[in-house]
Amino acid sequence: MKKLAKGLLLALVLVIGVVAAGCGDSKSADVQKVRIGVSSSAEEVIWKPIIDKFKEKNVDIELVVFTDYTQPNAALANKEIELNAFQHYKFLNNEIKKHGYEITAIGDTMLSALNLYSKNIHDIKEIKPGDKIAVPNDTVNFGRALTVLQAAGLIRLKSTAGTTPELSDIEENIAKIEIVQVDASQTASLLPDVTAAIVNGNYAVDAGLDPDKDAIFKDGVEYYKGNDYFNVIAARTEDKDKELYKEIVKAYQSDTTKEIYKKDFHGQYIPAWER
Repeated sequence: MKKLAKGLLLALVLVIGVVAAGCGDSKSADVQKVRIGVSSSAEEVIWKPIIDKFKEKNVDIELVVFTDYTQPNAALANKEIELNAFQHYKFLNNEIKKHGYEITAIGDTMLSALNLYSKNIHDIKEIKPGDKIAVPNDTVNFGRALTVLQAAGLIRLKSTAGTTPELSDIEENIAKIEIVQVDASQTASLLPDVTAAIVNGNYAVDAGLDPDKDAIFKDGVEYYKGNDYFNVIAARTEDKDKELYKEIVKAYQSDTTKEIYKKDFHGQYIPAWER
């Protein structure tokens, strides 16, 4: 009788163990993993509140950092990641045209500001004829720089100018400035030697420039035709309507993200979803 009781007890323990193990496997299987491709580890501070929020929903968001801009879209197309957040519409559209990717933007994130900075004057009204303004010389950022100079009232572009204007698109040099084209990485270091310079957001952060203190004119989403230079969160086209991805976009487009832009990136990132 004792042997029978021991046998039944052992069988019961085994059954409970199997059920418990099964429950553990089920819980693990319920966790959804979303890998998001980004271009810098600096993005982690932006995504941390979102990652923490979705952990409570049994969603594991992992950031995958790519150092080469050609990689995140290829990884997304090959299903190595579920989303990416590193590029603006113009870059994405060029990649789709070049490689045939079936990738779709599912939400706007930010505009990386090209502000006009100066170490020599405190107000844009102090700019005089002949003053030198340094600007990035690559096609995309030069076009954006001209757009900013127009918004600042220093030049006027032809009405026919596209979203990436060129030097020939300047209809009038209102302030009679000298536009000095240099590598984007040099604009901040040239500030002591020129009247002002248009500096890319990442280089401005590296140089310790504060838009509120050092900029004599600030970039803004309202100055651009269309959305070419607004960064996006992108998904494979087949997944663009997934409810979870829509929720992630909504969590990104929040007051919390806006505060991080302001505090951690010194306002160099401008929310693009509010335009």
